[in-house]
Amino acid sequence: MISHITLGTNDTARAALFYDAVLGILGCARVPKPEGKPPAYEKPGMPTIYLYPPADGRPATWGNGTHIAFVAPSRVAVEQFHAAALRLGGTCEGKPGPRPQYGAHYYAAYVRDPDGNKLQAVYYEAT
Repeated sequence: MISHITLGTNDTARAALFYDAVLGILGCARVPKPEGKPPAYEKPGMPTIYLYPPADGRPATWGNGTHIAFVAPSRVAVEQFHAAALRLGGTCEGKPGPRPQYGAHYYAAYVRDPDGNKLQAVYYEAT
């Protein structure tokens, strides 16, 4: 149903370094693109993630109340996602851990990228 997701950035090179590491942990790979094109990331079965400066030339901003949740393959991957995000200029919005309010087997972490976009890694533990 969803073709792609675009996140705004004010610094494409900085965003690419951040997302190369953070999404790489979750199995996403950067799509080869011609020189000068903004980065894009894909994983089979998931929409493409694009990182673009706003077309209107104004600064990129984040949406209050919105975030993108990425499925992680394990608790360790959730923890690595969180640690990499903080190491690369992101900020913590919720340390890795169980989220029983969302389900008995829900393990997640929340971060903001350097542009303020809110991201989540979630692992659905098997019962």
